[in-house]
Amino acid sequence: MEEKYLIKLLLDLVKQPNESEWVEFKLNYHSDDEIGEIISALSNGACLHNEQFGYLVFGVKDKSHSIEGTTFRPKSAKRGNEDLEHWLSQRLSPRIDFQICEFEYEGKNLAVFIIPSTVNQPVEFIHQAYIRVGSITRKLREFPEKQRKIWKKSPEKVFELEIALNRLDSDQVVKLLDVQTYFDLLDLPLPSTRDAILEKFISEKLVVKNQSTYSITNLGAILFAKNLNDFPDLNRKPIRVIVYKGKNKIETEREQIGIKGYAIGFDGLINWINSQLPANEEIGKAFRTETTMYPEIAVRELVANAIIHQDFRIKGQPTIEIFSDRIEISNPGIPLITPARFIDEYQSRNERLADLMRRLKICEEKGSGIDKVIFYSEVFQLPAPDFRVKESYTTAILFSYQTLNDMERKDKLRACYQHAALKYVSNEKMTNQSLRERFKIEDRNAALASRIIRDTLEEKLIKEDDPTSNSKKYKKYIPFWA
Repeated sequence: MEEKYLIKLLLDLVKQPNESEWVEFKLNYHSDDEIGEIISALSNGACLHNEQFGYLVFGVKDKSHSIEGTTFRPKSAKRGNEDLEHWLSQRLSPRIDFQICEFEYEGKNLAVFIIPSTVNQPVEFIHQAYIRVGSITRKLREFPEKQRKIWKKSPEKVFELEIALNRLDSDQVVKLLDVQTYFDLLDLPLPSTRDAILEKFISEKLVVKNQSTYSITNLGAILFAKNLNDFPDLNRKPIRVIVYKGKNKIETEREQIGIKGYAIGFDGLINWINSQLPANEEIGKAFRTETTMYPEIAVRELVANAIIHQDFRIKGQPTIEIFSDRIEISNPGIPLITPARFIDEYQSRNERLADLMRRLKICEEKGSGIDKVIFYSEVFQLPAPDFRVKESYTTAILFSYQTLNDMERKDKLRACYQHAALKYVSNEKMTNQSLRERFKIEDRNAALASRIIRDTLEEKLIKEDDPTSNSKKYKKYIPFWA
């Protein structure tokens, strides 16, 4: 660790008014067991005080906090024939990854143990958990309320709030993250000072301040990284776009993998995707001039959905695959709700990411995105989009234009169901006439729409709004879940 960082950390810690449950000062070594007990106590204390780390500093007086230096060299110290650091780590449960740093300040030798806050359970040393009470190390079992709070502070970690890169100074944070784009997307003026910029990023949980240094969270990195390759745990998460020559994956025409964070690279990504999509001079009766095959708002929303709903815990990255007859947009992870309910229900495993992307105007308000995908697919007279769930990923498919005669039965039923669902969430009901308008079926061919409705009823994807009505002409239909 850089000496510059360690000196700044030291100077910040000695400014503390007193020793605390997560900071302890000592001049010199007393005993190996004492160090183990203090590591347990400081890790548990840091957890209770919402600190990322606890600190045991050698070379500082505990009362005056004056920096005197120490003769203790923990990095080279031994317990018998074993390195002290290894001896300590073997007797901690769970085995937290503490770090020992030795450095000089004004010609004086200092040593600091940087101890991560515990997660999931109290840290024990030789089967006993400890806690700091004032300046005294005590057994945690003597304070059941503190013990209970540590266990209660152990929910599953939220991916967005985990640390992507830590121990950075303010210059490094601004170098790694595109702060200007954040303020541009929110239509806010760029603050005049770096401290004000970082305060805003801290309030958004994009950055965490820890004493004298900063950490970038996964949320900050995945959205605003200038280069995701700078973050070792996220370098496999950039979005990948592949363009194939035909209807299969045999021949690849071109491929592009982004390196920017999702927020700063999103518009460029969508523009590049649209530049690769085929155009159509005539799509049914809706358009008579050349236009893109797929509605841009549908592509945009499905790409945003793939980003928001991906499971960051498993391998893989959002992938857009462009074929001659379709575009497939996939993300790692299976959805938390069944695809049939995408249009009326909403649940995301990455709520902080979703909320910020909505405020950045990258995607639609909660639950309205799929409505727009289906609506514009109908406007462009495209087959109904399909949502498929495989073992470890989810794929949304937009199909190129087809005539009704060219559609398979399953495509017609899916379109009928989605049309009924779209009408229902719009406070309307599907009718034979509305379905004819969706497929551009001539009035004289109303029987064709009736047959599609009948088949969809048989598959139990829709149901009659009023089963007691005997009027076939004015029948209304709603989705099966309504």
